Amino acid sequence: MKTSDFSYHLPKEFIAQHPVSPRDSSRLMVYDRSRDQVEHMVFRDLPALLHPDDLLVLNQTRVIRARLFAKKIPTGGRVELLLLREVGQDRWEAMVGGKGVKPGSRIQVEGGPEAFVKEDLGRSLRLLQFSEPIEELIDQIGEVPLPPYIHEVLKQPERYQTIYARESGSAAAPTAGLHFTPELLAKIRDRGISIAEVTLHIGLDTFAPVHEQDPRDHHIHSEWCRLSPLVAEQINQTREKGGRIIAVGTTSVRTLETAALHSADPSLIEPYEGQTDLYILPGFEFQLVDCMLTNFHLPESTLLMMVSAFVGREKILALYELAKQQKYRFYSFGDAMLIL
Repeated sequence: MKTSDFSYHLPKEFIAQHPVSPRDSSRLMVYDRSRDQVEHMVFRDLPALLHPDDLLVLNQTRVIRARLFAKKIPTGGRVELLLLREVGQDRWEAMVGGKGVKPGSRIQVEGGPEAFVKEDLGRSLRLLQFSEPIEELIDQIGEVPLPPYIHEVLKQPERYQTIYARESGSAAAPTAGLHFTPELLAKIRDRGISIAEVTLHIGLDTFAPVHEQDPRDHHIHSEWCRLSPLVAEQINQTREKGGRIIAVGTTSVRTLETAALHSADPSLIEPYEGQTDLYILPGFEFQLVDCMLTNFHLPESTLLMMVSAFVGREKILALYELAKQQKYRFYSFGDAMLIL
């Protein structure tokens, strides 16, 4: 297996720079694995593709305004921070952009406290110790951290949040969920389809490409997730009735499959709360996820590798080529794919 096996060419005009409006007017490629058949639909058609006994699993994490600007002390050199997770009292892991930001450096956050660089954690990742709590200031001084391939200004920051986002903690949005509207969720419930919510706070690996030649040598960082007792019960009841578990996004997939791995009996899912470093590559045996709703992912990314594990590498790359032929929009603000 090589990282280059998961490469494909994508001209920049296919990268969506803004979300469509309304949210559910995005396009939806539907791939039925059992029939090896593709249909081209619109996202608002989703309810008709689901069955009354199915369970739709959403990640209700909320993106924090984690992008901060700062200056080095005493030189005044410009620094950009992306806070990823708090690991102690006023101590955060962060991606740092700027020259010479090394252990021992001091930086002044614009509109906020000083920070001391305690450790270099590799590449652009640093461990920062703030002089006072930063979390309560983030909403006032921070910006929503859009992916680096989005170059246009997002006039409505809430468009980079799902409509059901509640628990703050992510450095990026679970973008497969951006297509849902309140009306669409109501239609899904009206069809007798259950909805469950899990939490996975998205961190470093959304921004970390695979640099190793062999993807199995890539170190995936851990993220915190939770699957509650209520959701575990919903899953087990769905499986008893013969319904399908439909994961909305790769983060829901990781949470579900992590819970399955930590259950004594994978046929009876138990609640789970804690860190996950689950890295899904081709050859992985899915225990829980029957169907996957996802966007179109970057070349050589861990997300594309996960979808390849679910569908097959050659098939997913062929579907991506078809998506280009059909002028689908790619990445965070792009169109969606439902894999049945």
